[in-house]
Amino acid sequence: MEYKFSDRVSTLKPSAIREIFKYAADPSYISLSAGNPAPEAFPAKEIAEISAKLLAENPILALQYSVTEGYPLLREELTKYLKENHNIGRDFDNIIITSGAQQIADLLTKAVVNEGDVVITEAPSFIGCLNTFRAYNAKLVGVPMESDGMNIEKLEEALKNNPNAKFIYTIPNFQNPSGITMSLEKRHAVYDLAKKYGVLILEDNPYGDLRYIGEALPSIKSFDEDGIVMYAGSFSKVISPGMRVAYVMGPQPVIQKMVVCKQGADVHTNIWSQVVCYEFMKNYDFNAHLENLRQIYTKKRQVLLDAMEKNLAPYITWDDFNGGLFAWCHLPEGVDMLDFVQKAVERKVCVVPGTAFLTDENDPCDAFRINFSTPTDEQLVKGIEILGQLIRDILGK
Repeated sequence: MEYKFSDRVSTLKPSAIREIFKYAADPSYISLSAGNPAPEAFPAKEIAEISAKLLAENPILALQYSVTEGYPLLREELTKYLKENHNIGRDFDNIIITSGAQQIADLLTKAVVNEGDVVITEAPSFIGCLNTFRAYNAKLVGVPMESDGMNIEKLEEALKNNPNAKFIYTIPNFQNPSGITMSLEKRHAVYDLAKKYGVLILEDNPYGDLRYIGEALPSIKSFDEDGIVMYAGSFSKVISPGMRVAYVMGPQPVIQKMVVCKQGADVHTNIWSQVVCYEFMKNYDFNAHLENLRQIYTKKRQVLLDAMEKNLAPYITWDDFNGGLFAWCHLPEGVDMLDFVQKAVERKVCVVPGTAFLTDENDPCDAFRINFSTPTDEQLVKGIEILGQLIRDILGK
């Protein structure tokens, strides 16, 4: 039969990252494409201990239905943690637990965006959320990135030209894919513009705890006195992505609508995973665990930088990044990026084409994204060597 799909999904395309995973799953390929934590970063022993104790002493808690808002003790612990460590949370705020941070984008879009409304995003930006916005027939308006975050003049221009904009989506810390960190000045400027034009901010911060150089900057949410910032955090990069536990803090009226939307989506987030995250935060040394992650990734970052300096420079350049899991690399003028990525696959190295992160995939793009957390050090060095040889072969060097 002929299958007819809804207008919401008829134009959606498979994630370029997920398509590349088809190759990356083959052990004969070197995957520099995923955003997975390093295997040595998982607290597997602690998770096993917590799970065994939970199933032995209180199995019904893990096996029974629970409340949509999330495991109450985890919500309380996160509320306390965010306030004490990041000055996040006011009397008008509330928090819910979601099935991964991407569900936050889905629930917020469902709650506040009508078909044809505008979502303003950084350009480039995270493909998962871009596709979520597209699925609700939102119009995406990209704001170019500079070395310290969004171009503020272009952001105000976008807000002026789109009075039906509902929120600004931003990843201020070690942005995916660019690795850029928004300056404190621009954080205040984004907040002020959102307040001026009456739009929300969705502040996505999955990588904030993975800073390897310099001092942490305050979140946009930390100076939210007007109830306009939705703060998205996640355990995916610091405990386990497979457990699918994230959280969003924002003004109570918006949170309430998101709860209703979540009830119709998945009832509640996996309760076993929520209890594990709570117990890990409460009864284990969470800050020591984060410091161990930073040590692991600081070393892997340096392995990547050394390999790129040796093999990619001066033909391929990259943006500075002081945290996170990605490097955003630029090809020399005249080299076709998609052709380069395809040729890399033919040499059994997988990277992500930069077009995957654009609000309009037809726009020109000279960049591709490398992940350094997932491969072993040996795979990382070998993969960069292959990319270096590829660019020299293309240029005839």
